Amino acid sequence: MPKSPRKDGAPRRSKRRFTDEFRAEAVRLLRERQRAGDSATEVARGLGISPQLLHEWADRLDAGGRPAALGETLEEEVRRLRRENATLKLERDFAKKAAAFFAKESQ
Repeated sequence: MPKSPRKDGAPRRSKRRFTDEFRAEAVRLLRERQRAGDSATEVARGLGISPQLLHEWADRLDAGGRPAALGETLEEEVRRLRRENATLKLERDFAKKAAAFFAKESQ
């Protein structure tokens, strides 16, 4: 049975599931970006989640919730860091290509 559309006519989205690792990383990013002066809304928008959800995750961690990333084994940490490193390298390479493209366009 298809989901009924919302009042504004847009189709409803299915409920997304987030891993404990994603939640912990999102809260870590929130704390880091808030120290730099960004708002929770900006951080949440960048992650594709609602600010309310991000605040709920942060409140849960502040209340003593333990994210999976803090209890991971060394092997799990290495795997996670390698994935993160690969993602950062892709982002860096993309930024370099974009900078070169726009530098070429402005000449």
